Amino acid sequence: QERGGNNSFTHEALTLKYKLDNQFELVFVVGFQKILTLTYVDKLIDDVHKEFRDKYRNEFQQKGTLGLLNGTFDFKDDFLRLLREAEESSKVRAPTVMKTFEQSVKSQKTVKCMIETRGEKPKEKAKPKKNKGSKKEGTEAVTTSSKAAPGEKQPSAAGDREELTKDEILQRNREEFFKKHMKAGDKSSKSPKPDAQKEKGKKPRVWDLGNSNAKVLDYSNSTTNGNSEACPPEEFDPDLALGDRNREPGRLYDLEYESDEEAEEEKVIQNTSKPSTKKGGLGGMFGMLRGLVGSKSLTREDMDPVLEKMKDHLIAKNVAAEIAVQLCESVAKKLEGKVMGTFTTVTSTVKQALQEALVQILQPQRRVDVLRDVMDAQRHRRPYVVTFCGVNGVGKSTNLAKISFWLIENGFSVLIAACDTFRAGAVEQLRTHARRLNALHPPESHGGRTMVQLYEKGYGKDAAGIAMEAISYARNQGFDVVLVDTAGRMQDNAPLMTALAKLIAVNAPDLVLFVGEALVGNEAVDQLVKFNKALADHSMAQTPRLIDGIVLTKFDTIDDKVGAAISMTYITSKPIVFVGTGQTYCDLRSLNAKAVVAALMKA
Repeated sequence: QERGGNNSFTHEALTLKYKLDNQFELVFVVGFQKILTLTYVDKLIDDVHKEFRDKYRNEFQQKGTLGLLNGTFDFKDDFLRLLREAEESSKVRAPTVMKTFEQSVKSQKTVKCMIETRGEKPKEKAKPKKNKGSKKEGTEAVTTSSKAAPGEKQPSAAGDREELTKDEILQRNREEFFKKHMKAGDKSSKSPKPDAQKEKGKKPRVWDLGNSNAKVLDYSNSTTNGNSEACPPEEFDPDLALGDRNREPGRLYDLEYESDEEAEEEKVIQNTSKPSTKKGGLGGMFGMLRGLVGSKSLTREDMDPVLEKMKDHLIAKNVAAEIAVQLCESVAKKLEGKVMGTFTTVTSTVKQALQEALVQILQPQRRVDVLRDVMDAQRHRRPYVVTFCGVNGVGKSTNLAKISFWLIENGFSVLIAACDTFRAGAVEQLRTHARRLNALHPPESHGGRTMVQLYEKGYGKDAAGIAMEAISYARNQGFDVVLVDTAGRMQDNAPLMTALAKLIAVNAPDLVLFVGEALVGNEAVDQLVKFNKALADHSMAQTPRLIDGIVLTKFDTIDDKVGAAISMTYITSKPIVFVGTGQTYCDLRSLNAKAVVAALMKA
């Protein structure tokens, strides 16, 4: 799964540590009991790697790695010798003895020195004098030096400079530079104060397109608000609700992204052709071949500058900083020691390896096929239950309505459970969606069968109880799918996270979807880690239910900053099941890994 940044893997009571030899395509693995704290494991695996490679280097080069599969290796004696040496080296090390107070650096400091370093007030008092002296012209410095005795003050100043280290001199110069700029800023900020004090009180802002009459916006006396029977049938434009009329009903289209690879290739050709015309034949040829590596193995020093740029590029595209570092580390371990082709640049090799890693991360081991699972639940004559969870304002209810529309177009009936009993207007929002979906797919078009229905018990009730009642009602009424909407909650709110864990543990849904927006960067990692941790901690089951998949919303608002998709799938190893790309019911897509990586790698 392209997580080579971590060189260890724990399974039950065992821990495995591994090392890659990319030059000869070898993997060295050492396994040991997790409970043992073996300090020599890293040394052992390094020694075995070096010894094995040196011993069979000629055979690797002649036969190749695949040709050695049928061969035998007489390496047992060498391994036992290296193991004994590693064990002995760990025993030879004497335990570290703590220093006495007299041996420490602190004992050599005087009390006065300690007070000055801690408080920093004496330094601040002493510095303005030096700053004043530094601000004076060179002529004043010459006069002061002429007044001073030649044998007294000048040697002491030279001695002070010798005592200061380079870091202390740099720090002092920085402090003086900042003080100069701070004083300049104070002088400029003092002048506008009288003008700012004249304006007192707030004035109401009048918008150009606004309505000054507040009565137009008052809906509090409406008799039909919140009453489904009294509400007249809603009139709306189906084209606005559906978006693209030319689409195939019930199909979930892939996410599309138009890459600019051809334009980039043209630019590269133009840039490489220009130097040859200016500098002549040989100069242009050497300029083009600069940066090419001919049949040499890659080292970490070769890759570090490129990886640093790649890491900054990923962070700029909204990939979480910690994950960007781990990705680059994984690529470095994958490429270190690998022999490159004759006309291949380090940049292109690293970029290609990073692209392959990103595509593999976005294609996890388990793929969620909702339609197949719904049909499987139909055969067992039970409803398929999906629970939506996430933080506030990410679009849970809106995307629940989109998924409802997609399921209805595939011929499945949907029961929406309004388990957000906290947010004002949450039930009314779902009721409006249910009414619109029924208008788009009336019972007459489905043999008199109501395709979507809302199950709600109002506000202030127990969400887990409402979900249980909704699932029971769906089983009795023959609904195919139950979509459970939950209240938005921050990942640090322990009581609300406990309530969510209770809802999932009690009702055991078939699919738990985390709804996250594509706008977040580092926050995506924090949200998913804490949601999963809360579900594990507050669940009473021995194997707690965690997040099964991700719904990525607001994807149409980020242009090519698609890093949140990488962060979420990397941290959970769970697939992105749906991608929300707009406000209409048809703005729902499945993730296309190559399209996302193309947007991510775009300069």
